[in-house]
Amino acid sequence: MIQLFLRDIIKGLSGIAFPGVCVCCGREPAEQRRHLCPFCLHERFEDANPENTLITSDALLPEGILAQQALWNFGTGGKLRELLHLLKYERLTMLGIELGRKLGERIRRHPLLSHKLSRQAVSVLPVPLHYLKYRRRGFNQAFKIARGFQQVWPRIPICGTESVVRTKNTRTQTGLTLEKRLENTDNAFSVHDSSLLSGRLVIIIDDVFTTGATTFELAQTVLASGAGTVIVLTVAQV
Repeated sequence: MIQLFLRDIIKGLSGIAFPGVCVCCGREPAEQRRHLCPFCLHERFEDANPENTLITSDALLPEGILAQQALWNFGTGGKLRELLHLLKYERLTMLGIELGRKLGERIRRHPLLSHKLSRQAVSVLPVPLHYLKYRRRGFNQAFKIARGFQQVWPRIPICGTESVVRTKNTRTQTGLTLEKRLENTDNAFSVHDSSLLSGRLVIIIDDVFTTGATTFELAQTVLASGAGTVIVLTVAQV
């Protein structure tokens, strides 16, 4: 009797966490213990890099950054923005892991980057949150994306939350000019433990790439601490 009772509780909680329909389209059934239906996960959004180039945006990469890759482009309709809002502000943390897996699978299909990740010493670095933001939000969405990425690339370690920290509680970058974005992120990060950075290819992971102000500042910080080279990966780009 107790086992049946516990099973019903677990089933009920699972139904709340994974309601059975896609959080993106709200119509199609999601795969078991997933938030997204196969269509939304694999076909709804525009591939940002169909030709497998090294840069998917118009950004000029600073020295030391080998590549910048986004999984999808922000298109019309706002569905991708809504999806990332659910991850970031509605605490759908498992959604971040799903998106990270998709990002990892996409990099598997990139001939040059897949080769480099398979042959070199590599670490994953989720863009850190300032501790005050982390305290309010309760999690780091970039870290969840990195966890999903690691499921596809299990030999690649993720830098711990204390190895590289965000020392500057930056304001949101939304609506800021490039000049203000650069000013906002200047000297925003600090390396406390470089053991997973020194001489390695470091993959910086975040949810959105806009101008690169945040990820490029983080890249310069880890390069100055001995990282060999950097790749920037995000789920979406503007």
